[in-house]
Amino acid sequence: MNETSPIRTETAREYPGAMPADTRAAPPVRRRSRAGLWFVVLLILAGAGYAGYRFYLAPKSGTEVAATSGRGKGAGRGGHAEPPQAVGIATVAPGDVPIVLAGLGTVTPLATVTVRSQISGYLTEIGFREGQTVKKGDFLAQIDSRPYEAQLAQYQGQLMRDQALLQNSKLDLARFQRLSQQDSISKQNVDTQGALVKQNEGTVAADQALVDQQKLNITYTRIVSPVEGRVGLRQIDQGNYITAASTSIVVVTQLHPISVIFTLPEDDVARVMRRVRAGAKLAVTAYDRGDTNAIATGVLDTVDNQIDTTTGTVKLRAIFENQDDALFPNQFVNAKLTVDTVRAAPIVPTAAILRGTPGTYVYLMQGDDKVVVRPVKLGEADGPRTVVTEGLSNGDRVVVDGTDRLRDGAPVRITEEGGKTRGAPNRDGAPAEAQATPSAAPVTQGEKPDAAKADAVAPEGQKRERRRQRSAE
Repeated sequence: MNETSPIRTETAREYPGAMPADTRAAPPVRRRSRAGLWFVVLLILAGAGYAGYRFYLAPKSGTEVAATSGRGKGAGRGGHAEPPQAVGIATVAPGDVPIVLAGLGTVTPLATVTVRSQISGYLTEIGFREGQTVKKGDFLAQIDSRPYEAQLAQYQGQLMRDQALLQNSKLDLARFQRLSQQDSISKQNVDTQGALVKQNEGTVAADQALVDQQKLNITYTRIVSPVEGRVGLRQIDQGNYITAASTSIVVVTQLHPISVIFTLPEDDVARVMRRVRAGAKLAVTAYDRGDTNAIATGVLDTVDNQIDTTTGTVKLRAIFENQDDALFPNQFVNAKLTVDTVRAAPIVPTAAILRGTPGTYVYLMQGDDKVVVRPVKLGEADGPRTVVTEGLSNGDRVVVDGTDRLRDGAPVRITEEGGKTRGAPNRDGAPAEAQATPSAAPVTQGEKPDAAKADAVAPEGQKRERRRQRSAE
């Protein structure tokens, strides 16, 4: 073969037994992989050694030692022991609880009058100040009375003329009657004159009515308040023309006293009517929209005569003096009607009442360190207090705080009774006064401490260190 052939040249450049280029580069890669693997193994061993030192050789605090010993004791009893649950209790005591019926109500004035003029004319004067309190008969506005006065004068003149005609017809009738007695005039003439007198009398009466009407219109030109109350904003200004019975001038609202109309379910009507028929004055308290603050106190005035079939409720009206103007017209309130009062009944805090599988129940203290489930039947409730009709008696103690993790027969520890703290718990559940840790005995300089005393108070890690030192000595 030609030596200059490319095939021969490439063959000549290859070494016998040589491996491909990628194969020759493999050994350094394997060496780097082995080095990384050994580095990971060393890190794992170092971590395991540090963990062993921390758990077995390093000194431990007193809290960790107590927690470890506590877990060991629990495990020795089979793992079923549990620390007593801290609870707050209250004592069942007799008391009076009012029976209160609540409903939504609206403040409604006893009188709300929109003042309008009874005649037409120009408004010449405003006699009130917006927001002013007025009494019945106080001056509010003045209408121009001059057109009505002129018309009154016209009617009065017409009346005087007709009265004169009536007087003349009466004189003629008297003459005709005398002539008729002398047979000097016919009977027909007398009767005709009598009818003329009657006609003139009717004309005079009509004229008198027109005069009276104009006098009344003049009276209407002076507008006064029809009720005692507070005037609102002026609805028309001075100088405007007012149309009779259509133009509003101002609204007067009676505020003292004022009423609240509220509703109650139809199931409560019988109880309320029984008390009303007995002549009782039932108190009603009005609360604000948030139902937290009492605004005013009044008495029940009346009950509506029918039930609203669409809502199943009945309307009631309560009267409030409202001398401090605490209630405002159309204000929304929560009305609470006190129907009766339960006397000397066993009362428990509402927080102690629970509901679940047993129904309504409480956790009753059995001794000072155990609770049992006690089903109860409830009566009337008054916010934080509830009457118990069955299941409890006066003097029983019930749990009001810490019921979330209790069960029947669970051990408990009383921390608060009647608002007084019995003792603040520490981390392991025992009272603070029972958890004082004995301190180590003082050591005089130059003498060795007693090994038994030192081991009794030292943490577990320090005990092992001392034993290792003594064995080395």
